[in-house]
Amino acid sequence: MSSESSESRPESPGNALAPALAPVRFDTKIAVLLREDLEPWQRLNVTAFLVSGLGPAVPEVVGEPYEDADGVGYLPMFRQPVLVFEGTKETLKAAHGKALSRALPRALFTADLFTTGNDRDNRAAVRAVPTADLDLVGLAVYGPRNAVDKVVKGARMHH
Repeated sequence: MSSESSESRPESPGNALAPALAPVRFDTKIAVLLREDLEPWQRLNVTAFLVSGLGPAVPEVVGEPYEDADGVGYLPMFRQPVLVFEGTKETLKAAHGKALSRALPRALFTADLFTTGNDRDNRAAVRAVPTADLDLVGLAVYGPRNAVDKVVKGARMHH
């Protein structure tokens, strides 16, 4: 067998490329928890807004830029999957409390944000409500897998 043929078979035990192709298992997790009574358009909108907060605040979640075979560049994205869960209003409130108690990086989306139209008004709407009274419809958290698992406990994977 020539060295050329062994390089084209990444599963070959003697191939130095094989470890780089092994599945990557992250010790951290990105999770989005949505309130189960949201309309489909709201679920998509809330998820997009929530995850947009993680990259700037936690830069290590962002991978390298992409490039296609023609050399056209694309923006970097998260380096790991985003898991989306759903739950009741009570599940969301409990998850929020757990995220706060663990001091995990988090983003929130409240029902009030569906009525605002810009960033300034969004921030003012959140600022106007005490933590315990926030009408949460979405929460994104990032952190160690076990901590995030405890935050979303009781929620189910979104389908």
